[in-house]
Amino acid sequence: MTGIGAEMGAQAARSRALAVLRVRGRALAVAVLPAAVAVILLAGGATGHFVGRGWDTARLVVGVLAVLVLLAAAGVALVVARAHPAVSPTVPIREESAPDLYRMVRDLADRLDVPAPSAIALTPDCDSWLEDRTHSAHGPPARPASGEDETAGPVRRRAPAAPVLVIGSPFLWWMRVGELRAVLAPVIAGTGPSAHPDIAAARRFVRGLDAAVAVAATPGRCPLTRGLCAALGWVARLLLRGCREHATQMERGVAAAAAERAQAVDYGLRIVAQEQVGLAYAGWDRLLTRVALPAWRMGRWPSGLDAGVVAALTELSRRDRLAEGFTSRLGERPACDLLEEPGAVDEAASLLAARLFHGGPAEPGPDWAPVDWQTYPEEVVDRTWRANAARLHRVLDSLGVRPSLDPTTPDPGGPTLARVLDHLTEPGKQTAIAKPSAPAAAHAESPPSPGEPEASTGAYADLPQSPGEPQPDAAHAEPAQSPGEPQPDVAHAEPAQSPGEPQPDVAHAEPAQSPGEPEADAARSEPPQSPGEPVPDAADAEPPQAPPEAEPDPAADEPTGTERSATLAAGLTAELAREEARTPGSGAAATGQSTEHALWDGGGLPLFPLQPPRTARELLTEHVTAMVCCAAVDTAGALPALDWLDGPSLLVGGERAADLTPKVLSLIEEGDPGPLRDWLAASGIRPEKPVRLV
Repeated sequence: MTGIGAEMGAQAARSRALAVLRVRGRALAVAVLPAAVAVILLAGGATGHFVGRGWDTARLVVGVLAVLVLLAAAGVALVVARAHPAVSPTVPIREESAPDLYRMVRDLADRLDVPAPSAIALTPDCDSWLEDRTHSAHGPPARPASGEDETAGPVRRRAPAAPVLVIGSPFLWWMRVGELRAVLAPVIAGTGPSAHPDIAAARRFVRGLDAAVAVAATPGRCPLTRGLCAALGWVARLLLRGCREHATQMERGVAAAAAERAQAVDYGLRIVAQEQVGLAYAGWDRLLTRVALPAWRMGRWPSGLDAGVVAALTELSRRDRLAEGFTSRLGERPACDLLEEPGAVDEAASLLAARLFHGGPAEPGPDWAPVDWQTYPEEVVDRTWRANAARLHRVLDSLGVRPSLDPTTPDPGGPTLARVLDHLTEPGKQTAIAKPSAPAAAHAESPPSPGEPEASTGAYADLPQSPGEPQPDAAHAEPAQSPGEPQPDVAHAEPAQSPGEPQPDVAHAEPAQSPGEPEADAARSEPPQSPGEPVPDAADAEPPQAPPEAEPDPAADEPTGTERSATLAAGLTAELAREEARTPGSGAAATGQSTEHALWDGGGLPLFPLQPPRTARELLTEHVTAMVCCAAVDTAGALPALDWLDGPSLLVGGERAADLTPKVLSLIEEGDPGPLRDWLAASGIRPEKPVRLV
């Protein structure tokens, strides 16, 4: 291609491409070798040189072997040529919907003296690349440029179609036009080396082998077909191993050539634009994990994620003094102005992001509806809090927890926050808090939190156990208790258990292992029981040791919380697992997908999970915090709100309650409700009043 001989990176890429093609040639030579030997034997017999019974037998055996090898080689070659290569899920952008964007890309390609990309697509990620979609499964080939004769010249080889330019959608909304052009310059420059016939052929060969491996790994085949696919997969993997290093070095050479060619275009602006790339990535990740994920879990998908990135990064620039000056660039023209309908494109990219990162359906529906940012607090934040609070009280009901510690207290007429506080409070600290005579002033005169360090618990999956407490709710919740355990450290040394079993004796039989329950993964993070633990039934179990998982658990070193919090967390984990089991998989059941989506939708969604499964500690903290927020909304006039960087938040008196989580953790990890009760009293929140649930 133009200028490829003058760039050392392109020359290195071409040499590596030839090495890949030599691997293909050697494979072809091995396939035709038996046929060549058979031809020699047949020619020798016809000329009278190889005569006799032995030569006849050799001709027969070699001939049959040659036919079998040729048939196998033809089958492998057919699969490699016809298999559908993997395609990145994207939102296609037609030229009539973004003429300015196509014009900018073509002008940039002219400045770089490389072919312009054949099409443009968007991906809900902070990255950009070129993707070859010349396979017949990806659509009809691109038409030649006007005035170009593909048949000119008797031996002219048809140039391959230019690849598709895939742009990260957050770049279009956060970056300015000049910054986007500077970022895309090295990417578009890669179309030059990509158009070289040898590099294009090598890439097609590698992609075909990769697709053949995927075809061979397809489950649900008959035994005969599985055997043939196993042989096909073995051959494809063997060829991939042979050309892996050459293909890697070829791609590095192409990238080096593109970077070298793009140095003359907007080099100074590219340095500034790279800073915006990192900032956009941080804002996008924060927006997905803190803002979009709670909505996806509620069956709603925010329809303006890319616009939300701008709001999140603007908020970051307001809070962080290191980001000063970023807001001044917002007066320039944003790159999304290059689109005719940026709102529709943002909605399509947001739906695709929900599908990729959460596994949602491909099309909106009654249980998968879009939500805009104005209604997010009401549709997502408030509904999430009340759903979690309802789940928390269902688990308390299953544990037999009474609405009040005093059986003579009249029924409050609904779920209350006081029920949660009383259940999670340790016995000694509950006695100290209950000294005031007036029940309404009990939370206002609670003692401060002890001066011990905060325990960071990593597992709350203990099965129901009673710590020998006199409370009636504990008697209902833990029928199989071990008396004589008043020490707090004994509660912190309880072993991790699966949250899905109702039998309390199982918890004492296997203190250091996690049974194969569906929710056992969230309970594996508790450390082994310390030696010398004064629990009688624990002495009969296996000795304390680390869990037998092969992979290390990052939360394995975290101490446990109180027994009651562990029991409640186990129940929440089991309840959530049952709810998820009752919900059909949205990813595999989605309909109305395009051909492109059907290539990557194999039922393994989400392709890129945002976070690992939540631990039992995180679930309990989230549910108790939700109950506190519901009480604040219903009894103190607080409001649900959206924080662009931290997600759902609570506004008490017009100010964000940012110090709520440490107080909830003090209750969960230490059984001390003092800090939380003080905060409730200062905020005017009445925990004894019933709240409205979903």
